[in-house]
Amino acid sequence: MLFVCMGNICRSPTAEAVFREQVKAANLVDHLNIDSAGTHAYHVGEPPDSRAQEAAVERGLDLSKIVSRQITVTDFLEFDYILAMDRDNLDVLRRRQPDESKARVELFLDYTAEFAGHSVPDPYFGAANGFALVLDLVETAGRELLESIREQRR
Repeated sequence: MLFVCMGNICRSPTAEAVFREQVKAANLVDHLNIDSAGTHAYHVGEPPDSRAQEAAVERGLDLSKIVSRQITVTDFLEFDYILAMDRDNLDVLRRRQPDESKARVELFLDYTAEFAGHSVPDPYFGAANGFALVLDLVETAGRELLESIREQRR
């Protein structure tokens, strides 16, 4: 499971941390590879945005060990799911996906009944409450994604 946004410092590391906790609670840690990346190299090597980290801490999540990186061709070959936070990054991912890749490149919120077709809004230039909204959305999408994976394995 690879979560992708533009710079890999707000939305995708938040989704990574949230989904890791959900997978841990479901006792599936040994069955899923979870990571995050950005389509652009703006923040490679940097930790997540401090506001994203603060919002995550309020919900008992730790983003501090995540380091921003840019998606690679290898990611398209190693991950079964590559989930974009918005349509712009989804388009970038689909253009970069090599022909030999079998990864499902999709919009993350398409795993929700309520928010299908929508983007996780980028909180980078917005108010602090934008980071809480990101958490709300990725928690919902993560739960429904996990249920979808369970159904496929049955």
